[in-house]
Amino acid sequence: MKRLVVGVSGASGAPLALRLLRRLRQIEGVQTHLVLSRGAELTVAEECSMSPAEFRALADVSYEETDIGAAIASGSFATMGMIVLPCSMKTLAGIAHGYADNLLLRAADVTIKEQRKLLLVPRDCPFSKIHLDNMAYLASLPGVFVMPPVLALSSFSCTSRSRDSTSGRPTQLPLRVPLMPELRSAKARRSTLRSLTKPRTAPRRMSRTVGFPSKLPMK
Repeated sequence: MKRLVVGVSGASGAPLALRLLRRLRQIEGVQTHLVLSRGAELTVAEECSMSPAEFRALADVSYEETDIGAAIASGSFATMGMIVLPCSMKTLAGIAHGYADNLLLRAADVTIKEQRKLLLVPRDCPFSKIHLDNMAYLASLPGVFVMPPVLALSSFSCTSRSRDSTSGRPTQLPLRVPLMPELRSAKARRSTLRSLTKPRTAPRRMSRTVGFPSKLPMK
């Protein structure tokens, strides 16, 4: 049984976390360990029309934010990694600067120090320079990935299908990153294999002097 830590902060976007937990329940061999912040409990009640207890029941194991002595606070507790969805800017800043004053931040800190995979889904708009600097710094760390919840507009839909796509991407991340290799679908494996075996075309030669193509079209 593989353990996956899921952190939910107080940023808007609790329905995405709800859909993620429901998807993970359908995957055999994955045990979810959930920690909600105080702000997340309020957001869940507001955006999901459900109590924090009902939300917690979707995970295999749930922890209080103040339970610093919980299993996920220790590096000796082996996990596949951690997903923070949604990730508020306060949580993002705490993770970036190692300010682990609650269990969610401590679990993320442990994930980084143990060099496990950490996926952050920052939820805010617009991002300030401080937000972007924190994201850029975290993205530079080994094993840390920043994935804002961008709608899948390529599906020509702004309905629940787009929200499903956003909440489902964290479970599809191992197609690019070995966070959860067990979750790869057969279709995804075929797509990855095609991309690896597809012949690459040679890049166009560029001029070394001015940076233009070595051959320009004649007028």
